[in-house]
Amino acid sequence: QVQLVESGGGLVQAGGSLRLSCAASGRTFSSYAMGWFRQAPGKEREFVAAISWSGGSTYYADSVKGRFTISRDNAKNTVYLQMNSLKPEDTAVYYCAAGVGAWVDSRYDYWGQGTQVTVSS
Repeated sequence: QVQLVESGGGLVQAGGSLRLSCAASGRTFSSYAMGWFRQAPGKEREFVAAISWSGGSTYYADSVKGRFTISRDNAKNTVYLQMNSLKPEDTAVYYCAAGVGAWVDSRYDYWGQGTQVTVSS
């Protein structure tokens, strides 16, 4: 069982930056691939970024490629999402997710409660 807690969301102006963190419980964090997803009001949840258990592989949605960076620190049981050059269309609740067999946008077993990111124009 893994519990995930996101933090770092907030209100930022367009062009600004935020770094989201997702702290995981449990001693097997390094076994899990991790992902970030987001859901804007009235829209379906969408994939943002994923990182392999070792951190050696990453994958991004086209909409965030070149602006967002996913990373992880297995010693701290934490995954990060550095978001630069933020746009109003990045406004959403951001969720982290974990799964042993997960990759890109599928097969995630555990989800956090989400953190709100609001980008003003």
